[in-house]
Amino acid sequence: MLSKYQPAIDFAPLLVVGSQVALPPGAYLAYDALLLVGIVMFARLVAREMRPKATRILILGSGDMAARLVEEIESTQPRPYIVAGIVDDEQPAAESPLHARWLGPSDHLAEIVARVQPSRIVVAIENRRDRLPLQTLLESRVSGIDVEDAIEVYERVTGKIAIEALRPSTLILSKGFRNHGAAEMTARVVSVFVAIVGLILVAPLLAALALLVKIDSRGPILFIQERAGRHGRPFGLLKFRTMHPSTERPSEWVLDNVHRITRVGKYLRRFRLDELPQLVNVLRGEMNLIGPRPHPTSNHATFMEHIAYYGLRSTVRPGVTGWAQVRYGYANNLEEETEKMRYDLYYIKNRSLWLDLRILMSTVGIIAFGQGFSQVRHPAPFGRGLAWPAAQISKKVAYVPVLAESGTARPATGRQ
Repeated sequence: MLSKYQPAIDFAPLLVVGSQVALPPGAYLAYDALLLVGIVMFARLVAREMRPKATRILILGSGDMAARLVEEIESTQPRPYIVAGIVDDEQPAAESPLHARWLGPSDHLAEIVARVQPSRIVVAIENRRDRLPLQTLLESRVSGIDVEDAIEVYERVTGKIAIEALRPSTLILSKGFRNHGAAEMTARVVSVFVAIVGLILVAPLLAALALLVKIDSRGPILFIQERAGRHGRPFGLLKFRTMHPSTERPSEWVLDNVHRITRVGKYLRRFRLDELPQLVNVLRGEMNLIGPRPHPTSNHATFMEHIAYYGLRSTVRPGVTGWAQVRYGYANNLEEETEKMRYDLYYIKNRSLWLDLRILMSTVGIIAFGQGFSQVRHPAPFGRGLAWPAAQISKKVAYVPVLAESGTARPATGRQ
């Protein structure tokens, strides 16, 4: 005989029958969801506990390199290091950001190390002759405290190289620069394979884009510009035309030519679709899929004169995309080109198949989110992922023609 309370019993969360636990209809999904949430929360807790703790470091020196390193460390999330303090013969000036971090002079280094107990000492002294407390550094190293050059730490934190602080001997004696033999062959084989597959897959898209460019505005479909390739050899870089042809020779900086960008060109540049014809440059052997972006030959001599170590860019094939492109974006003056050079030199030194894959995945993300066009992205320290658009364009450095499409309209087989 059924009780009037039977419906309530049917919706009870659990019915214990003998030694078995039975769930009413519809409760299994909720149970599974709660179980999944519990597993995820437990996994996140374990991951947080297993995450490497920030290393406590002591910086020896208080110059520009030390200040730049502290700034980069404290702007990185998650923070890889905790700066215990600064040691130098003299306390930094009151207006210096390092003033409050000064712990004492170099001849008291042993006492300071015993007090703050760092895991690493970072040497950032610029003029090291007769200034390094060698005995204390040696004793610290033997006792288990790592002693490292500030340039190496800066490179690991930021994903770029501080070229102003570099000495030629540092580059000569450093590890890396695997730009020959098996590494070069692997990069070339992968580039050719991706270019062939890519051209086959996007052939219909290329045809559609060519038709849109032709319908949208007068002028050739392709923009061909002479760029500097490996060892400085010039070649014709292929792009879909994204600007109205000009009868005069304007500034070639992108931001000075925004008014010339066509309706179709705006979207081509935003999603980097104008770069697709460069897969042909890859097949020709003029470019690789990954590498430093090639600069116009008209600027090669200027950059060689004003940017330290610029000649090292041409020791590898230029790329359709590169480390500087995904970490910084477009440059619109000489100062920003110098900043991009810091990233390019990092790539040349640390080139590997894994780094190339990481650049390729970042490029896909940039295209997917439409981070192209003429935006300059904030440089992001290594490991912070993509850097997002920002409108901080410096106007302090004199313009040097470099990036925009210029010149009068010519046939697609010519040079612009």
